[in-house]
Amino acid sequence: MGLKPSGAASRYPGDGPYSRHQADREWIWEMFADVLEQNEIDALLDAVDTGEVEQETVHGQIFSRNRHDGEVIEVRPYDFKRPERVSKDQMRALQTLHEAFARNFGASLSGFLRTIVEVKVANCEQMTYAEFISCLPNPTSFNLIQADQLEGQICLEISPLIIYPIIDRLLGGTTLDLFIPQRPMTVIETKLISNVTQRGLEALAEAWASIRELNYTVAATESNPQLVQIVPPNEVVVVIGFEIKMSNRAGTMNLCIPYNVIEPVMDELAAQSWFAVSANMKDAEIKRRIDTSISRAPVGVSGILAETTMTISELINLQPGDLIVTEKAATDPVVIRVEKEDKFWASMGKIKDKRALRVLNEVVPGQRYAPPAGGELTELEVPPAE
Repeated sequence: MGLKPSGAASRYPGDGPYSRHQADREWIWEMFADVLEQNEIDALLDAVDTGEVEQETVHGQIFSRNRHDGEVIEVRPYDFKRPERVSKDQMRALQTLHEAFARNFGASLSGFLRTIVEVKVANCEQMTYAEFISCLPNPTSFNLIQADQLEGQICLEISPLIIYPIIDRLLGGTTLDLFIPQRPMTVIETKLISNVTQRGLEALAEAWASIRELNYTVAATESNPQLVQIVPPNEVVVVIGFEIKMSNRAGTMNLCIPYNVIEPVMDELAAQSWFAVSANMKDAEIKRRIDTSISRAPVGVSGILAETTMTISELINLQPGDLIVTEKAATDPVVIRVEKEDKFWASMGKIKDKRALRVLNEVVPGQRYAPPAGGELTELEVPPAE
């Protein structure tokens, strides 16, 4: 049988009022119960109570061959259920890399939608896949992305708060009084957003080009993220959150990268090299990328022959053969209008049985047409094709 301290009942661990020496008494009892006699244990406990034995406050110590004498080492809690498999330097490198992606994607969307679109990194953190899925709305635009050069898939989620304003913009709306429906996207809406997603993948590939040449493709698109499981729920993923602003609308976008997908390239994510690249990036390079994206944007161009006003009754009574007289002279040039803005004066003609316009001068707001020096306005003449 084990020995028990004699005397007051407070000597039993957990019994009686808690005393200042309770922890020391319990420690003595556990350590020496199998070594000392009963009377020796009682004497030792009494000595602790009376203060004859000096107590020493023992703090937790870290034993390391790299530790210097007197050096204080910070002890931080570690949650084994949520291991941080990506270092802080690597996280900073990933954030810097995707800041370049955000700039390129914003410039590409601005040209595509013909309005200013701002995309910026909102956060960059690691969590479990289950935590990431639980934070997403349902329904949403959940795209599974894969690259032949990497094992596994990544996720690109775009919030409905910005998806439907983009769709409205593509269909000619103003997004002012837009209603956000709580339903999955239709086939037509999914097709329209696929053009946006494709531009995002191109910008993502451009941002990752310094690490590895990757060709991203959309493997599948879902509306309910709960139905998609690309990795086990407790697997660590890196989530880069973005904020997208367009006119009077704003929404979020999340890029989820499982750790096992980017693990082969983690050693190449040296934070110091990325900071150097970011600091040394020239404005000319940024301007070149923006110019390239804007130059691909289509614009509407029309030739305005003449304009006039009439009453509703005159409009209703128009018949074939009626003449509409305008205030514009027959010798005046045609106005070339670009996206509702008058930009150039032009003469009208034809090339191979098709209407054509020859640019004469640039339109100056508030001024009438002035013929170019050296001649009057002439009809466009083009030599016949051989």
